[in-house]
Amino acid sequence: MLMNGREYIESLKKLKPKIYCFGKRVESVVNHPMFKPHITAAAMTYELAHDPEYKEIMTAKSPFIKDVVNRFTHIHQSTDDLVKKVKMMRLLGQRTGTCFQRCVGLDALNALYVVTYEIDKKHGTNYHKRFIEYLKHVQRKDLMPAGAMTDPRGVRSLTPHEQPDPDLYVHVVEKNKDGIIVRGAKCQITGTVNSHEIIALPTRTMRKEDSDYSVAFAVPVDEKGITLVFARQTNDTRRLETEIDVGNAKYGVVGGETLIIFDDVFVPWERVFMCGEHEHSLELVEAFSSHHRSNYGGCKVGVADVAIGACKWLADAYGLSKVYHIRDKLSEMVHLAETCWSCSLACAYEGYKTNSGAYMVNTLLANVVKLNITRMVYEWMRLAQDITGGTVITLPSELDYNHPEIGKYIDKFYQVKEGIPTEYRLRMTRLVENIAVGAGLPESLHGAGSPGAQKVMIERRTNLEEKKSFAEVIAGIKGDKYFRKIWGVSEDEFFAKFRKKRKEKT
Repeated sequence: MLMNGREYIESLKKLKPKIYCFGKRVESVVNHPMFKPHITAAAMTYELAHDPEYKEIMTAKSPFIKDVVNRFTHIHQSTDDLVKKVKMMRLLGQRTGTCFQRCVGLDALNALYVVTYEIDKKHGTNYHKRFIEYLKHVQRKDLMPAGAMTDPRGVRSLTPHEQPDPDLYVHVVEKNKDGIIVRGAKCQITGTVNSHEIIALPTRTMRKEDSDYSVAFAVPVDEKGITLVFARQTNDTRRLETEIDVGNAKYGVVGGETLIIFDDVFVPWERVFMCGEHEHSLELVEAFSSHHRSNYGGCKVGVADVAIGACKWLADAYGLSKVYHIRDKLSEMVHLAETCWSCSLACAYEGYKTNSGAYMVNTLLANVVKLNITRMVYEWMRLAQDITGGTVITLPSELDYNHPEIGKYIDKFYQVKEGIPTEYRLRMTRLVENIAVGAGLPESLHGAGSPGAQKVMIERRTNLEEKKSFAEVIAGIKGDKYFRKIWGVSEDEFFAKFRKKRKEKT
């Protein structure tokens, strides 16, 4: 079943998660003003799947249930699927101007599909079969799982079993014939309050001593023992006060991150996809992070498209659209964004088929995508702030604009080109503030792992010895096997003759 946006919202009403926001228990996820923008952004992932213009990008044919599914529940079957995935990310970034949250669950599904196959092949377990049954459940109901990887981690230099408090990483505290009981927490997890399920994955490489922490599983978001604590974001309470000042009132700021507390949560065996196989933890982390990092050249570039459009609008309104330095800055923003987009496409086109039959992105290039995002987003958003001007952080409040006495002065002194209402300028400036100054920038840095994590993966996936060998051949330290084919003599013979002729000329 392909849900639409309205059906997705109705499905959330049937869930009863235990959520706290600003120190108070939330009774209705759908009706809470702090959650509505995030819900609306996620609803777009459902709604666009029904638009004939975007059907090819937003949907796919599932080989598991033999039916059309939302691409956010699809297991990649080709490099074409990988390309369509990042195209989907950019499309949604353009349509929402923010995080639409659902990609984390998609990446968790694809990582588990690949790695459970490898675990079973080595250990004779049946995780892969269990996972496929779970996948069918997600696809048939068109569910939104929240991918949960990051643990609190406590003292970062200590491994999970070395922590003074064992609950700083999610771990198994009991096993029985029916399932396992887990305890711990996952932090800063995107879109959890408006998801149907939680898929928990290990957050790092585990040792043998960390076997209890080497666990992957799925639970409903309202399972007994789970508590969600909604996190604060920059300017988040503006959505409780005004519309214009929010900047992106429809779709919010980033993705509604949440602290997930697992207080002795029972997980039946059919929903357990790793339990103690510590040697596969790195494989799972790499598979998930590679898929997730490849997304950022799509979703963040889609948001950049909105920021560039907003800056062009403001330049036109200021009467500056023909000024060279403004045109130059807009062109530079496009150049930076399209560079990241090119990297995202490259890691999809360079994807490969795994033993499981599913396709993986090129891991090296996926990490290059994300490392570029940690830098280039800051630069194109700096340019957005530059073009917008000081009002990007100094505008009077919407409450003042609507005030019966002083509103007329704001309308007068913030006017731009004739025919453009002052309100429109306020709205567009606040949109730039939301995108280019708000919480989206730190998310570009730390989402899917901070720069250090990408550099570790880049080093791990780069064959530096091969590159050194290229240089040795070119420098003449090593022989070139193609040289004789080209010249009919060895390098030594060729250069011996060359040196002899040069000596004779001298």
